[in-house]
This record gives sequence, structure tokens and C-alpha cells, in this order.
Amino acid sequence: MREFTPETITEAVLDQMSTTSDPRLREIMDSAVRHLHAFAREVNLKPHEWIAGIEFMTRVGQMCSPARQEFILLSDTLGLSTLVNTLHDGTAVEEATHTSLLGPFFRENTPTFEAGAQIARGAGQEEIVLFGRVTNSAGEAVPHAKVTVWQTAADGRYDLQANPDETDCRGIFSTDQNGVYLLRTVRPLGYYIPMDGPVGQLVSAQGRHGMRPAHIHFLISAPGFRELVTALYLAGDAHLEDDVVFGASGDLVVHERTGDPACPIGDLPSIRFDFSLSRESEADRLGGRVGADPSAIMAVAAE
Repeated sequence: MREFTPETITEAVLDQMSTTSDPRLREIMDSAVRHLHAFAREVNLKPHEWIAGIEFMTRVGQMCSPARQEFILLSDTLGLSTLVNTLHDGTAVEEATHTSLLGPFFRENTPTFEAGAQIARGAGQEEIVLFGRVTNSAGEAVPHAKVTVWQTAADGRYDLQANPDETDCRGIFSTDQNGVYLLRTVRPLGYYIPMDGPVGQLVSAQGRHGMRPAHIHFLISAPGFRELVTALYLAGDAHLEDDVVFGASGDLVVHERTGDPACPIGDLPSIRFDFSLSRESEADRLGGRVGADPSAIMAVAAE
């Protein structure tokens, strides 16, 4: 009977998994096993340390709910979400607006608004206008594009955090014949990721601040184009350079202006940004989002 050593166990596992019929599953699992075993050998992983890791992953799973996705948060804080995003960006057939993270607070059940509507219930003095065009890579208008927007409220929390049963600071708009989108919202705040769970505890143990810079999420789609998942980051935020989930990038930083003559609602501060969409490729038909509505993930897991 074969005896296993730290040097022979990896090949034994790979040999047993060699009957995997799905070639992509076999490729992924072969590589995962090789890297996991190499990691354990490199750090000389102790039994109590591996149990601690299992306990951590168990707590991550237990924290997930229809309103919270702790595993996506973990992926984000480890930079894995951004890595997978950038790998997917490399499959684009042409240059377009760069992507950013979908994040753990996206939800499919979002109300639809007419152009220029306010998505925040408590706008107050923090009201701002977002406007611009959605075009193809040649700068031609993309009419009737679906523009989904979501962000924190003026207190720095998402609706899923404040009250999962209510919808606030999110909405769906359509571009007009000229590719123009227009909406009103409130000025978002930078915020701490949820620090009360295992991911937040890990971030704290690493001496990291846990802050995200102020931003507004966008998901834009139109027939024949690659779905764009991105975000706009407000200039001047102290954490643009050290975003805890590695989502901010310089080309997505925007400046708020007052009195912009191009703003359709001229008496309010405004942010203008034009989005460019890439044509759809075969890779896009497999799905290009790193993240999902937490309730949708829970529904799939329950099947």
C-alpha cells in the first residue's frame, strides 16, 4: 500500500482526479491543488493553523445572508476580485471605459426612474447631478442603454446595511437617442467595509484601515456590447491610493463642478462622465461580473 510523504501526496491527488471529464474543471482543480499544496509546504502549515483557517472560512460562510455576501468581501479585500476583473478586461475586443468592482452590495431588484429623477430619499443639501453620454469605442451614441446606479446614502451606508427591506440610493435609467443619461443623487461618502465579521477582523489583524474612497457604482448594458461594471471615484478622497478592496483607479476619478454650463440641471453641483462600451465578444457570453446580488447567491446555494 502506498505511503504518502510531503513530496508525493500532490501527485497522488492529481492522479486520482485525472478521471475528471470536464477539461476546464480538471485544469482548474489540478492547478488549485498544486498551489495549495505548495503553499502548505512553503509555510510548513501546522495542524492548528489549518484548523484556524477552516474555522475562519466557516465563519465567512455563516455571515452570508440575502443582504450580505462575506465571501465577495473576502475576495475584494484580497485583491482577487480586481485580479479576475483585469484578466477579463484583457479579453475585450477594443478599448473602452475601465472596469471596477461590483462589490457586495449590488441588488437586482432596483427601481426604474425617468431621466433626471432623484434616487436618494434624503437628498437635502448634498444633492448632485450625474450626467454624460454612453458611446461605442468610436464615440457614437448608444441609445436606450440600461444604466444601473447604486451608492451609499448621505450617512455612508448602503440600503442593504441600513434596512434590507427598503431600497434607496439606487436606480435604473435609460440613455436617450443621443446616448445621454441624467440623474440626481446625493454626494457619497467614503466608508468602512463591514468590520463586524470575519473579513473585517482579518483586515484589522493585518493593521489595515478598512476604508473605501467615496464612489458611485455603474452597471451599463446594451445589446451587442460588453456589459460594463465600473464606478466613479470622487477626487480628493483620502483613500484613493489605498482603497482596501483595490477598486479605485485614476481614470475613474471625477471632479464635482458647480455652474457647469453643460449640466441639464444647472443650479446644482454636477459630475459629468462619458462611458465607452466595447463590442461583445464570445468571452462576455459566459458572464463577466465578479459578484452578484447576495440574495441570488443564497438562492443558488440553496438549490
